[in-house]
Order: sequence, then C-alpha cells, then structure tokens
Amino acid sequence: MCGIVGIVSSEPVNQQIYDSLLLLQHRGQDSTGIATLDGDFFHMVKAKGQVREAYRTRDMRSLLGNVGLGHVRYATRGSAAAEEEAQPFYVGAPYGIILVHNGNLTNTRELTADLYNVDRRHLNTHSDTELLLNVLANELQAGITGLSLDKKQVFDAVSRVHERVEGSYAAIALIAGHGLLAFRDPYGIRPLVLGKRSGANGQDEWVVASESLVLESGGYEIVRDVEPGEAILISPDGWMYSQQCAKNPRLVPCAFEYIYLARPDSVLDGISVYDARLRLGDVLAEEIAEQLEGVEIDVVMPIPDSARPSAMQVAQKLGIEYREGFFKNRYVGRTFIMPGQAVRKKSVRQKLNAMSTEFKGKNVLIVDDSIVRGTTSREIVEMARSAGAKSVIFASAAPPVVSPHVYGINMPSRAELIAHGREPSEIAEALGADHLIYLSVEGMNRAIMAGQDRVTELEQSCFTGEYIAGSVDAEYLAWVEATQES
Repeated sequence: MCGIVGIVSSEPVNQQIYDSLLLLQHRGQDSTGIATLDGDFFHMVKAKGQVREAYRTRDMRSLLGNVGLGHVRYATRGSAAAEEEAQPFYVGAPYGIILVHNGNLTNTRELTADLYNVDRRHLNTHSDTELLLNVLANELQAGITGLSLDKKQVFDAVSRVHERVEGSYAAIALIAGHGLLAFRDPYGIRPLVLGKRSGANGQDEWVVASESLVLESGGYEIVRDVEPGEAILISPDGWMYSQQCAKNPRLVPCAFEYIYLARPDSVLDGISVYDARLRLGDVLAEEIAEQLEGVEIDVVMPIPDSARPSAMQVAQKLGIEYREGFFKNRYVGRTFIMPGQAVRKKSVRQKLNAMSTEFKGKNVLIVDDSIVRGTTSREIVEMARSAGAKSVIFASAAPPVVSPHVYGINMPSRAELIAHGREPSEIAEALGADHLIYLSVEGMNRAIMAGQDRVTELEQSCFTGEYIAGSVDAEYLAWVEATQES
C-alpha cells in the first residue's frame, strides 16, 4: 500500500504535491519522493521517513515546474530501510520517464528475466516499481514511429504493459516534454481518482491521486475514478486524453481499502469509505446478536481510529452504551504498517492507553477494524484486563485474514496470520479474549457494496484464498514467503 499523486497545473506544483502527500501520509510512512517536470528537465527529491521531516526549503526550491508527481511508501517489495528503493524511479529513454506506483506485481520473476535477457534493460533495485517503469519504457520505445510521440503510441504502449504485467498497479508517470500519464490495472484493485479545476489563466488543471480527499482539499471537482485498464494522458498545457487499454477490464477494488487503508473522508469507486464502515458495523451487530445471545455486554469500545464508525453502529444497533476507553497518541504511526513484529508490539503500548475508570468491573466489547497478525489485538486485550475489565469480548469488522495479500498489503506469510489454520475459539484463546466474533465474508460484501451498482465484486483474497490477478498458486505463495524471510 502506497499513496500517489500527480498534478498538471498552470502554476508551480511543488507545494501542491507536498500538501497532497501530507493528506496521503496514512498510506505509507517508510519513505517519500517528489518529482517535477520543467519543460524537458526533471527535478527529484527522495528521502526516508515521513513527509514533514523529509523535505527542506532548499528541496522545495529545487522542484521547479508546473507538472509533477509524489509518493509515500509502505514497503511490500524490497527493503523498507533502503533509500534507493524510495520512489519515484527514473529511466533516461525514451525521452526520460519518471514513475510512481501503488500496488504489487505478481510476475516479477518472469519480468526480471525478460528485461535482462530480451529487452536488455538493467535493474538497480528489487523494487517492482522499477520493473513496471522499465516495462513501460521498453514498450513505449518499441512503439515510437516518426519524429514525435503521439497519444496513440502512448496508449498502445500501456496496452502492451497490461499484456505483460500481472498483479495490481495504479501508476503515474511523467514523460519529459510530453506531460503526465496515469493508468490502472485491468481489475482496478488499487484506487486512482481524477479531478479537475480551472486555473488562474483559464487553463484546465488536473490531479490524479490515490484518494478523493486530495481532490477535495485542493479545490478540484471530482471528475471520476480512473477506470480499470484505462490510461489518461495530460499535456503540460492541460489537455486531457483517455483510452481504455485493456482487453477485458473488470472492476474489483480491494476490500481492505474500505475496511482499513483509506481515510474515512474519501470516496473510492463511488463508495464512501465512512458510510461503508458504518454499514460494516450494522452487519457486525447483527452477527454479534446472533452468535452471542445471552452474553452480557456492558459497553462497546472502539480501537481508534479506523474502527470507530463500525463500533458506533454496533453500540447503536445492540442498544449498548458506547464509550471511548482507549486513547491514542497521534504521534505514533499506524501499527499495522510498521515493519517487524517487535516494532509493532512495542508501538501498541506507546500508541494506546487504556483508561481504567472505563474498564473496571465491566464486560467490555472491543471492536477493531480487522485482526491480521494478532500482535496488536493481544496487547489490547491485556491492556483491557489490566485496566480492570471483568470480561473482554473482541469483535472484528472484517472476516478472518487466512491467506497472504499479494496485491499491495504487507501480509506475505501464512505463518504470521493468526487466523490461518485456526478456528475462532482457538484465536480467542491465543488473544486472551473471552469471546471472539468475526464479520462474515458475505456480511462484508453486503455492507461495502450496498446502495450502488458500480462495484459488484471485491478483491478479497486474504479472506478467501481466491486470487483474481496473476498466476498466484501454492508455489508462488511459498516463494513470496521465502523471499520475505531471507
């Protein structure tokens, strides 16, 4: 999971991209990068860490130009500690291309071999973003005829990228002298939203970003979501062209975007993230009432922040008092996307504090957005008991995570997933909870997709073990686990 943004403006874009990345910081905390296009010249700054700490005044002054892109990284491929794997990535030909990418490619072994042995291209990192960039550059180079680059050649190149690349990818690229290119994988697994506004000189200004909140904050009108398989080309002077570049596109957005990843004030593929989380709480309440009939519950408490809408709905639907018993230190990052179990475990106690007056002598129902490794959940149950809870019931507003997520979320190893190969009663015991309730897969689908007809299916492989994009089989999953462990 990463956050990406690209802007074509009538004014310098450096500050606009910086502000956009601040809004996308929740999508990645490992590193960040900004690149701008000034005529035929690129300017780029990359650094480890979060946006506020990464850029200095001298960096911003060096980012000249009215076209640019930015990235915040959460490492799912390569090393989180390696600064050279921070995005954007650059190749010098054809013309010069800089690219950022949100997602995960699943045929990296085959692409790497082809790039070395057939395309004669050099890779300098283990990043699949560098792979994607080189595939795009190679296909663009192969399709250029005549003295200039036209939009047909660009769209044809993206079509060939779709034929070669498997997995999930929402990508934004700058092509020197030609503007901004954005495209989305044929399943639309990772989000990408298009916005437009009128500049001071009357020129159309454009933005593409991972989440709609970037558009709203910048005063852009939300035009639409980039379609699965579609490519959008925007010239430096604000002309926008688009074309469907995939043979059989099919919209299957990632369920985890609505459960946890996206900010609640975003709308992705026509679905309000906040409303989806409220509905997840409604359905979870129904299933709690059915499975825990006769179990005494005094209060419902959320794990802040992403579980709060669901927890509020659970309390309302069950007619139980809603209380805030856990208080969050907002200067600690999201524990789900922190690298390493030891770091996650330590950060839970730094991030959350349980107020004993809300727990003492009470039967507490704790609602979280999901349970992945169980590290955070186990610590939370211990904190509730230490604060004096009489009993602890734990509820997840997502189904059990039983399989690795290979499309851009760091859930690579089945051994790390607490629900893999375990029954809910066994998981409850491992967490130290008196009872454990998971939302069903059917309930999740019903909640997220209610009230609209644009999205009719979700990418939910981590809940079902069924993978829609790429040749993901037992051998591939074993290879992913082995490379993560090495």
